This record gives sequence, C-alpha cells and structure tokens, in this order.
Amino acid sequence: MAQPIIDIQSITKRFGDLTVLDNLSFQVQPGEKLALIGPSGSGKTTILRILMTLETLTSGHILIEGEQLWHMEKGGELVDADEAHLHKMREKIGMVFQHFNLFPHKTVLENITLAPRLTLGVPAREAEQRAMELLDMVGLADKKDDKPASLSGGQKQRVAIARALALEPKIMLFDEVTSALDPELVDEVLSVMRQLGEETDMTMLLVTHEMGFARDFADRVLFFDHGHIIESGPPEQIFTNPEEERTQSFLRKVLSAGKRKAEKQAAVL
Repeated sequence: MAQPIIDIQSITKRFGDLTVLDNLSFQVQPGEKLALIGPSGSGKTTILRILMTLETLTSGHILIEGEQLWHMEKGGELVDADEAHLHKMREKIGMVFQHFNLFPHKTVLENITLAPRLTLGVPAREAEQRAMELLDMVGLADKKDDKPASLSGGQKQRVAIARALALEPKIMLFDEVTSALDPELVDEVLSVMRQLGEETDMTMLLVTHEMGFARDFADRVLFFDHGHIIESGPPEQIFTNPEEERTQSFLRKVLSAGKRKAEKQAAVL
C-alpha cells in the first residue's frame, strides 16, 4: 500500500456538549474515490469541513501526504499550526459546497480566476486560459461573461466545480452538491463529477444521499452514524449485502424514499 494521502488519526470534534465525531480514524489512498453516507447529523460534512480547515479539531491528528494538517513541528515538538502552515496545506484541497458560494457581483470567468490569481499568483492570462479549459469541460464556456444570478442551479454548481479545480488540488471534497438542485438538474452535475472521476487520478471524497451515484462512482463506501464509522467496504458489499443492521435499516429507508420520489415525479410527467 502506498502512503495514504489522507490519514485521520483518532479525531474528535465537539460543539459544546455535543460530540459530532468520536475518536474517528480512517485512511484514504491516493486516487481513491470515497463516498461518505449516513443519516443527517452523523458527522460526514464535519469531516470535510475539518479537512478544509473550516472547522478545528477538538483532539486527534490528520496527515495530508504525510504532513500534519492541524499541527506543525516547532522546537522538536508538535504545536498548533499557524496560519501560514494552514494556508500551505489548503492548497492541496478543494471543496464544492451544497449552496455554490459563488460571488454574485462577479462574472463566471472572474469567479474561477480570482483564487488562482490571489492565492497562487497565477498571471491573469494564464488563469483565464485555464478557466476557459475548465468551463469547456463542464459545458459552460458560453457563460463566461454571465453573472451567477442568470444561471440555473445546475449551472452554478458546475461553475463551482470548475472554480475548485482551478486551484489544481490533489484532493477534492464534495458536500451534498446536488441536494439544493431541482431533480431535473441533478444529472448534469453528476455527469461532470463522473467525468472527473474517470479522467483524472484525483482523490475525491463525496458526501451524498444519491445512493445510485455513490454505488457507481466510489471505490469504497463509509457508512456513518453518530460520529462513528459503522461499516466500510466496496460499494457492491455495502449496497447489496451490508453486514450491520444499522446500515441495512438506513439503506432500506433511503432507497424506499427514493423510489417513492421517482414514482411521484413520473406521475407528474
């Protein structure tokens, strides 16, 4: 086995008296596509936010390519990371959020080129060339001069994916990226993610309730509940023959709800 690109070691995260992650450990291999599934509030999104340094750790350690994320060596000891260290580590990781988070007053092209220019010092022309390549990849090259308000939800999310890719991260985090979309727009975003998974060796962590996509997309699935990993395995095992009763119960409910939703949409059509 290669050195894991992400090594999560006994992390705990509390918000006041609420323990969201409880002594959690797992590793992610370079290029692995990992799906995180489980009920709302089970800690899935918190993991992504901690990896993106948007939330701090209560305890434990995370290594990215063998280097401490939230800590650094100083005087032969591990101390809390300073902002310079966090900034350096953030460059390895990109994240696409549920609600797009685009700058409304900037064009699509400006949204994508801003971070490479400001954080990486990429020259304007080079940043624009890269942005246009990414917009072409997500099928939105003709929208480069539009503002986000004129785009559909699916188009906004595809721009958000292009913006995250513009920083050329080694790890991409996707947090429920289709949950805010109308049903007919979900597939256009999932197809971009599927293409990204097929055409790159980027490590990808996906939090989703789209069980069908998780089954097709992921190399491995982790099922979370109350801040613990209840079950881990390849998609075929988790979705066809889960070992844990809690996993079985969750999947029955989710798949049943999905079936009812599909039937309702079909009836409307």
